[in-house]
Amino acid sequence: MTDAEQSRPHAPIRSYVLRQGRMTRSQERAFAQFWPIYGLVPGPAEPLDPARLFAVEQPLFLEIGFGNGEGLAELARRHPERNYLGIEVHSPGVGHLLIRAAELQLNNLRLIRQDAVEVLRDHLPANCLDGIMLFFPDPWHKKRHHKRRIVQPAFLDLCARALKPGGILHLATDWQDYAEQMLHLLQACPQLSNCQAADGFAPRPEGRPLTRFEQRGQRLGHGVWDLLFRRL
Repeated sequence: MTDAEQSRPHAPIRSYVLRQGRMTRSQERAFAQFWPIYGLVPGPAEPLDPARLFAVEQPLFLEIGFGNGEGLAELARRHPERNYLGIEVHSPGVGHLLIRAAELQLNNLRLIRQDAVEVLRDHLPANCLDGIMLFFPDPWHKKRHHKRRIVQPAFLDLCARALKPGGILHLATDWQDYAEQMLHLLQACPQLSNCQAADGFAPRPEGRPLTRFEQRGQRLGHGVWDLLFRRL
């Protein structure tokens, strides 16, 4: 390795692969028409003021990695008394949710297309969220890739910082070894307490929308593990 190669900064480890794919024409039109309504583009290290993001100030919930957004749109539809912020890096999924949000005329939803760790670290103030949801993150199932899993001690510290006291961090995965790792890390986080009296996994909450992905897994006999931890 040359001196120049040794001095070159290492790329940060990402918890995702940017599988952009191709947006459909309807998704492209949705970006042009609806992103100015629903989209947020915070500047570098620019803090967001949750009170200014929505027409009505009410409890704020964040979903990290909403995929195609069907579940998040359903939550926003069911709970007009809550505000929802969604983070997703994949453009086709964002485009899909923009279409759905416009169809449902949701005014309690805003979207960010950016790395979730950066948003938690640089843009969200402390004690601003009533809940954080992370459903079925990439399991990075090969052992050598486990360092890329988003649920790590530093990530949990950022989540705990953003949550209000009493706020809920809700994780779900269909990979048992990831679920066990999540549980171990959550139990080691001093700012969080397990909502389960048995100090383990939670039954699937009725309020979590059942996605097509999860329905397919159920047909194939896959397990799902939910974890709910409260900010102390």
